Amino acid sequence: MSRLPQPRTPGRYRIALVCLGNICRSPMADVVLSARIADDGLDDRVEVASSGTGGWHVGDPMDRRAAATLAAAGYDPSRHRAQQYDDSWLGAYDLVLAMDDSNLSDISVGGIGGGDDRVRLFRDFDPVDTGGEVPDPYYGGPAGFEEVLTMVERTAATIVAELHRLPGVGVAAR
Repeated sequence: MSRLPQPRTPGRYRIALVCLGNICRSPMADVVLSARIADDGLDDRVEVASSGTGGWHVGDPMDRRAAATLAAAGYDPSRHRAQQYDDSWLGAYDLVLAMDDSNLSDISVGGIGGGDDRVRLFRDFDPVDTGGEVPDPYYGGPAGFEEVLTMVERTAATIVAELHRLPGVGVAAR
């Protein structure tokens, strides 16, 4: 049985990833999770999007350091354009994952209380540090982006495994 909430639409699953500006953490998670979903043949049933709670970077590509880190690891970061989170995402997505406690609080205060199982921390699915925060690498150097990529890759692997367990969504649904 999956730890993911059931899909709102049978046979489809939508995941939103949220950070502060949507140029570092959440787009890195979006690119990696989307690639893993495609690699596992779930991309026709699972959609991933990312956004930021702030609107400073709307329309911008991801941070060049985040993009370089992803590209060096074999991912394609070129399609990302930052967008701003709004409360309509809560009803549109099956799962909304915040990168840190501050983002989680912003989402919860804006829409619903913290008790909804559809709104969680991204690292609630991290097998190494369950419930931890994804640190913001923006003001640091390349090592911070590499650390985020490591967290994102292992957490994305867990989320994809959970997606496979969802009735009507996982590969067994075919």
